[in-house]
Amino acid sequence: MQFENTLAFAQNLDAEDPLRKYRDEFHFPKVNGKPVIYFTGNSLGLQPKRTQKYIDEVMTDWSELAVEGHFRADKPWWDYHERLAAPLAKVVGAKTEEVSVMNTLTVNLHLLMVSFYRPTAKRFKILCEEKAFPSDQYMLQSQLRFHGLNPETAIVEVKKRDGEHFWRTEDVLAKIGEVGDELALVLIGGVNYYNGQVFDMEKITKAGKSVGAFVGWDLAHGVGNVALKLHDWNVDFAAWCSYKYMNSGPGNASGVFINEKYLDKKDIPRFEGWWGTKKEIRFLMKPEFEPMPNADAWQISNAPVLSVAPYLASLEMFEEVGMKSLIEKRIKIVAYLEFILQEIDRQTDGSFEIITPKDRGCQISVFLHGQGKSLFDYLLKNGVITDWREPNVIRLAPAPFYCSYEDMYRFGQILKQGISRK
Repeated sequence: MQFENTLAFAQNLDAEDPLRKYRDEFHFPKVNGKPVIYFTGNSLGLQPKRTQKYIDEVMTDWSELAVEGHFRADKPWWDYHERLAAPLAKVVGAKTEEVSVMNTLTVNLHLLMVSFYRPTAKRFKILCEEKAFPSDQYMLQSQLRFHGLNPETAIVEVKKRDGEHFWRTEDVLAKIGEVGDELALVLIGGVNYYNGQVFDMEKITKAGKSVGAFVGWDLAHGVGNVALKLHDWNVDFAAWCSYKYMNSGPGNASGVFINEKYLDKKDIPRFEGWWGTKKEIRFLMKPEFEPMPNADAWQISNAPVLSVAPYLASLEMFEEVGMKSLIEKRIKIVAYLEFILQEIDRQTDGSFEIITPKDRGCQISVFLHGQGKSLFDYLLKNGVITDWREPNVIRLAPAPFYCSYEDMYRFGQILKQGISRK
């Protein structure tokens, strides 16, 4: 398609957008009395309007049924989380039994490390990307220290090439081959939080497993954003948060994927708790743990229903739309944003540089030249919410559920004004 940097063209794209009605399904903050242009769904998704109904249901059941809400509520609390598994499995490319919802992201990564990081004297190294998200770095370092290992020698980072802003798949594969039978685990952010790059998860998983390592993925920026086939790719495990592209609310419940080959086993290393035992015998209070036959065996405590309810509300929309349609719009609206950025860059004599490669999801990261955080502040003052990352990067994520093509055009005009004001 030949894009145009005009309001009429953007409005025409919106008129043809099959997902346009979902914009009205979300609450938008306002600046100067007008809804913002929201580019930070990669940090916290907007609130779906239907979320309130799901929360109110739980609160009403609590007030009217109290403890009996566990069994007598319209959506009984004791198995509330099970309602999320089937729709989530479609989003991540898994079997329903391979998916569960529990805890929060880094907590789940720590718990999954119990099962999937089993260092030996020879096989103990962990491969990750250079400058992984800090929480992942802290998690890996603390796990290694817990095992009596030195993070400086046990963590192998795949670096970007000098002068480049992205990782090359061949470099990741080469590093896996280089570490070889010393490699215990590959754990990478499937979509990089900083530059928006989507790693070739299928190829990297195959390479990691070919040398005998476990392979897991942090999909905080991947779930609800890019096409995933965790089961078909033979991934061992994955975890993600739900409050970015999945719009479940700040800090809400995390999801996990555990490959079916590890399910229904009593002898797998795992930290265990009451809610992971078979539901049929859970209230018999037996002293011996008997695991659920699915990923719920990794649950420790009963689900935080008030946290899970907004996730279920959002998943209802994912069921209605489907990942295929979301990805189709994501590709088109991100391409239009890139076109707008290139037009503005040309008109402002090269004021910034796009550092996101073509292997991308919903995010474009822009490195500013000769502009400081004052440009970020200008955008915010004029109704554009973006994300600032040091030293000089603005992240833009036009989530397809609620961002419009007109947003992209209007952002371009505000960006041009902000750069030109100097």
